[in-house]
Amino acid sequence: MSKRYRLAVIILVISICAVFLSSTVEWYFFTPAQDKQLALASREQIKSYASRTASYDIQKLIAAARAGEPVPENLNFLINEAKKINAREKAENPAVWDAASVLRVFYDKREALDAIEGRYRQRLFDLKDLQKNAVQLGLDLSGGLSIILQADMDSYARKLGRTLTEEDRRLALDQALEVLNGRIDRFGLTEPVIRRQGDGQIYIEIPGTADPERINSIIMGKGGLAFHMVDQEATEAFFQYYANHPDTTFNEDGSLVNPSIIPDDCVVRGVYTKDRYGLDEQKTGRDAWVALKKEIGLDGNHIKNATVSRDNIDGKPEVTFELTAEGADVFYNLTSNNLRKPLATVLDDKVRSVATIQSAIRDSGRLTGFSMEESSNIALILRSAALPVELEIVNQQSIGPSLGADTIKQGLWALCGGLIFVFIFMLVFYKSAGINAVLAQILNIYIMFSILSAFNFTLTLPSIAGFILTIGMAVDASVIVFERMKEELRLGKGRKSAIEFGFSKAFWAVMDANITTFIAALFLSQLGSGPIQGFAVSLAIGVFSSVFTSLFVSRLIFDFGTDVLKSKTLSVSWRIRG
Repeated sequence: MSKRYRLAVIILVISICAVFLSSTVEWYFFTPAQDKQLALASREQIKSYASRTASYDIQKLIAAARAGEPVPENLNFLINEAKKINAREKAENPAVWDAASVLRVFYDKREALDAIEGRYRQRLFDLKDLQKNAVQLGLDLSGGLSIILQADMDSYARKLGRTLTEEDRRLALDQALEVLNGRIDRFGLTEPVIRRQGDGQIYIEIPGTADPERINSIIMGKGGLAFHMVDQEATEAFFQYYANHPDTTFNEDGSLVNPSIIPDDCVVRGVYTKDRYGLDEQKTGRDAWVALKKEIGLDGNHIKNATVSRDNIDGKPEVTFELTAEGADVFYNLTSNNLRKPLATVLDDKVRSVATIQSAIRDSGRLTGFSMEESSNIALILRSAALPVELEIVNQQSIGPSLGADTIKQGLWALCGGLIFVFIFMLVFYKSAGINAVLAQILNIYIMFSILSAFNFTLTLPSIAGFILTIGMAVDASVIVFERMKEELRLGKGRKSAIEFGFSKAFWAVMDANITTFIAALFLSQLGSGPIQGFAVSLAIGVFSSVFTSLFVSRLIFDFGTDVLKSKTLSVSWRIRG
């Protein structure tokens, strides 16, 4: 490969790495700490913050409008929104955009409030996406709580009444993962790391400060999905009473103050949908409540699977679910005895959907009348409403944030210290050729962290150890090449020949050493777990990048000195000079 093509490859690699590393640099060095804290909050907390801040800003805008003042600086984006509205409605823009003229464009205060809230919401969601694309800090660096759960497959087998297959075990753990993801986010905790580990185990990391007792109650809580028949007469009786007593119908715990307004075998539940934040939001008006039969028509544990498809005739989305053999019999009796009556899907005492039974259903059923997004949510609910298998906490550790901060400082000092001493050694021992090794090493570190960011790997203390080890090992290739160059210089060869033969003769020695190290790292990453896996991944990345910089980049730097700078001598030793 010619020098020009090699230079193009290096520039391309540096550019790609810059793109990979941009999210990490922006998140850790250019995002204010306050914004980081807001972005790492749960969707429930983001919703509360956006709503509260937007309410404050709209009052500030109204006050500015009454005083004839300009739009507050942090709300200048409303001018562009107002211009878009005028363009859409083909209205003329005012000569001066002050607070009053901006407010007049919006239909009402609610519309302006929604625009402000949407701005805050989108900014924080963008920061969430930025954080997800950046290098993640492990629990040992960021602090938090780690929990290992063991699935009780024996009790699950007894519940199913048969021996479990590998597919049964896999599906049970997958559904448990989906349930835990939903629970932890819904109850206002920061973004968790939840994954399968080993044989029948689930590993959970919750970064930041968290209350272990509260988290345990969330994780081990019993979620419930069930189908209930809707009592239309009781629903109508409830709304007649609610229309006359809107403030005294419910107690603080959500129960009816006067239970006699509906039959004893019924219960009133709220009907919910997803809001703009992906959170549960109760509907309004006559769709907000429904009276259900207390008796469970079909338990959610009888659902084997649920998928989203489109109707062959009108193309509208629909949710198709499959039942177990026992569930098929129960559901057939339920639906055949209640034709053309509404059936409600209830999760955690919240009504998610109400559909009319059109025909008797046995092995599988369909739910229609929803958008694609709503259908996907309902299918997920049907698949993962309740934990299919009992979970037991087998290990729980809490790490304080101060310990994580100290670990980061110590790791950075070790990394920088190792770099400095390696650089000093190479510069002192190999003179100007050591500068070549130093430049290759700096690029090596740059590429390593770029790969770490590109694949969203988690940076842990063992990972830092792997990088520090790689720094020491990476100069081995340079040492082997430089020693080969010395041998060529001793034979009386010039700079160009010494460089060419030095690299060609050292190539396979360097490759053999790095290939064996890479194989060892590969096996460690596949067979190990936790800290061992983190160390192996960082070591494998370091091996890959160090070979590229030591043989490819370093050679180009030497050739640049020969062909461009017209150097005639090769300074690679105190005793030998070619």
